Amino acid sequence: MSSHTLARTPAAPDTRQSLVIVGAGPRGTGLIERIAANAPELYAGPGLDIHLVDPHPPGAGRIWRAAQSPLLWMNSHAEDVTMFTDETVSMDGPVRPGPTLHEWAGVDGRLFADRQLQGAYLSWVHEQAVAALPEEITVHHHPRRALRVSGPREGRQQVWLEGRSRPLHADLVVLALGHLDAELDGDQRELAAYAREHGLVHLPPDFTADSDLSALRPGEPVLVRGFGLAFVDLMVLLTEGRGGRYEGDAYVPSGREPVLYVGSRRGVPYHSKIGYDWTGERPPLPRFLGPAETDELLARPGGFDFRRDVWPLVEKELGFAHYHRLFAAHPERTAIAWTDFEEKYAAASGEAERETLVASAVPDPADRLDLAALDRPLDGLRYASHEEFQDGLRRYVEDDLSRSHDPAHSPDLSVFLGLLSVYGQLVRLGDIGSWWHGFFSYLASGPPGPRLRQLLALSRAGVLRFVGADMAVHAEDGVFRASSPTVPGFSVEARALVEARLPEPTLRRALDPLLRELHAEGAGETADGLLRVDRADGRVLDRAGRPHPRRFALGPHTDGRTPGAFTRPRTGGPAFRQNDATARAALVFLRDLGADAAA
Repeated sequence: MSSHTLARTPAAPDTRQSLVIVGAGPRGTGLIERIAANAPELYAGPGLDIHLVDPHPPGAGRIWRAAQSPLLWMNSHAEDVTMFTDETVSMDGPVRPGPTLHEWAGVDGRLFADRQLQGAYLSWVHEQAVAALPEEITVHHHPRRALRVSGPREGRQQVWLEGRSRPLHADLVVLALGHLDAELDGDQRELAAYAREHGLVHLPPDFTADSDLSALRPGEPVLVRGFGLAFVDLMVLLTEGRGGRYEGDAYVPSGREPVLYVGSRRGVPYHSKIGYDWTGERPPLPRFLGPAETDELLARPGGFDFRRDVWPLVEKELGFAHYHRLFAAHPERTAIAWTDFEEKYAAASGEAERETLVASAVPDPADRLDLAALDRPLDGLRYASHEEFQDGLRRYVEDDLSRSHDPAHSPDLSVFLGLLSVYGQLVRLGDIGSWWHGFFSYLASGPPGPRLRQLLALSRAGVLRFVGADMAVHAEDGVFRASSPTVPGFSVEARALVEARLPEPTLRRALDPLLRELHAEGAGETADGLLRVDRADGRVLDRAGRPHPRRFALGPHTDGRTPGAFTRPRTGGPAFRQNDATARAALVFLRDLGADAAA
């Protein structure tokens, strides 16, 4: 199949430069938008061909493509999704404002749009970005997979595509691969082998919309490990997706649903999205974890440890966001003046000193921020029976929904803003381990409130059952068996097990052949298996830490991963900052390369 030309046909192709972007989803689109914004200032080459390589549609990519169930939603309000920069983004390139999803689609800003609508928005953004490129820059889409990149460090690269005998030649290559499939780890391989041997069903980590759920039979128990967004998709596809419906607060089964027994490390679903708008003064962030503190951590000769050196700053920053809002919006629930509290809070040298201050200044323990309790709400709790736990967890979810939709608890929204601020700094630190990313998603990237109300209805209907925290799965006696210390003595067996989470984006286990080739050739990787990139501009690092002059990478498979390729307006958008830095570095390289060739 030949490439699809998306812009003007160039003249004199033998003199033109070439940039190959592998991945045409939101990250690839964001990079093109930044190339268009920066090219008038930085690019004066002989003409540039941008080759987009992706089997999925440009803009939407795999995750947001139209060919998926319309029942699947985004987990953000339409007003909180943008692909355009604003003055809060710390970058060298120009701001090019544009509409949020709700402004573009003309929908209620508080709507949780379906993914097909978001895909349409992303396709439009892509078209606008291509149209904004200077005349001498042309974009081509190759609806294929990239298999490998070859070429010398100082010379042109070759990008080999599936089903094509000749490579694309590139002066620069940018990997914007998004979420990728991975081979099974040791535990998963054993479970899969056991399933094959005993005629069971084992669905490994996957993007749920791509999973074949047909083997999950009506009425039969299914064990589900994972309580995040992949689980929510699974819940939707196996209930409404099989003909069930909601009538008020009740779920009316179709009879085609399996019975889902779900658990996880925490044993509870991700926290509901906040259901009210911000009013009044925002917390002045960053305060205790900003650029200066991040610079100091990066400059330490012996490096830093996340738990020892970084987490205390995160705790203090999130606490500051919480109490700033509490004192500003709910002063009747505090015992001292904000100026006194702020001074003492800033001077507090450790967690114990802060806790003493908070106990004296905030009388109600419910108004105090306890990150450990938020992270592991079932720790130490034991229930006498499985049914008692069902009631208990329903109360927990009901309380979470009530709190997340009540402005009386607006410090929670302030903590959310603090999490975004902190993430923007932690991105600069590189590989800080996987725990933070999971904690952030659990608190800040949970499901829409309506999804949790559906979860409650499914629980009351008996279609969904809760297993508990630290859910353990054993393959024994020809079945899968699950248990949890939350309900001592209880276990449930099933002939099907679903791992409801995305695959880990590691170099060693990626099914993507291009990443595996990079790893084999010596690309650097972190302790968690992520591709190492230069903090400044996204250039791929080798195992000695040397940046490759002609290869860049952006996205979740790198140690520069961010909360997402798009973000809430006016929150700094670390992905936008990265896109801008990479686009500018690429344009300067190509400009200088053209100048050298002309000399």
